[in-house]
Amino acid sequence: MPVLRILHLVGSAHDDFYCDLSRLYAQECLAATADPSRYDFQIAYITPDGQWRFPRSLSPEDIAEAKPIPLFDAIEFLTGQNIDIMLPHMFCIPGMTHYRALFDLLKIPYIGNTPDLMAITAHKARTKAIVEAAGVKVPHGELLRQGDVSTITPPVIIKPVNSDNSLGVTLVKEATEYDAALKKAFEHASEVIVETFIEVGREVRCGIVVKDGELIGLPLEEYLIDPQEKPIRSYADKLIRTDDGNLGYAAKGNKKSWIVDPNDPSTQKVQEVAKKCHQALGCRHYSLFDFRIDPEGQPWFLEAGLYCSFAHKSVISSMAKVAGIPLHELLIMAINETLGTNK
Repeated sequence: MPVLRILHLVGSAHDDFYCDLSRLYAQECLAATADPSRYDFQIAYITPDGQWRFPRSLSPEDIAEAKPIPLFDAIEFLTGQNIDIMLPHMFCIPGMTHYRALFDLLKIPYIGNTPDLMAITAHKARTKAIVEAAGVKVPHGELLRQGDVSTITPPVIIKPVNSDNSLGVTLVKEATEYDAALKKAFEHASEVIVETFIEVGREVRCGIVVKDGELIGLPLEEYLIDPQEKPIRSYADKLIRTDDGNLGYAAKGNKKSWIVDPNDPSTQKVQEVAKKCHQALGCRHYSLFDFRIDPEGQPWFLEAGLYCSFAHKSVISSMAKVAGIPLHELLIMAINETLGTNK
């Protein structure tokens, strides 16, 4: 197998938070997948000022040393690099859409889903409408803008329509709590979803990967939920700021989440629903979906998170490992699907 030149697309032109988040995941991936016999890694790092850098690594020193250049010069540089494939690590809306579309224009293939699909799944209400039309159960909901009044009786979940990591999410148990929850959600988006609260049974994620065109359901990841003490997950359950000011993982390596035994009776049921979501949305290479399982065992679709950073701590990577697919094989599968090869 010839050495592949892989460009890691990192950072954010949106804000510092998404820039830090992207760097956190990309650093893990670079360390976990480095293999000079297979890959020649390059890094494109975009900062909130819109400038591009091509550092040797994602260390603060190498980033500071790399010369910032505008988009036009970055494109000129990229077109001369003979890049075989791009691996995206950008999680802001522009990173998931505009920057992926740029690589479509440059005719550089990339792992992961297309910019139009990323735009759709970044909008939770549109995603729900598509999977519901395919027969997937979703909580009853309403899309509100400033000044709108919900008609759904509590308990409800109120959340921004396009934020990740549970930013701005509130469980409203009484009607008197509506206004404060809406205000909190509108701080993060111009549109807000209000949806019926699904009583706690379990909350899980299900990943789908594609191998030779076939959809493979992965073992589920389950999250610690308690009907009284912790009925929903919060931002603090997912990310933390460390003492040095950097972002870190909160939900990894502790008792807040775990991989479910593949023989668990809920696994196959959720996998089948996840495959239906994958097909309805038109996903490629891989997909990841959140579900609430009610006390009767019925899965309810919550949202899609079409990311895989190909690091050991990534959700899909952790699921795949339990399924007997090590990280290096997972990456090769994605590369083969992207390039249309079966090496």
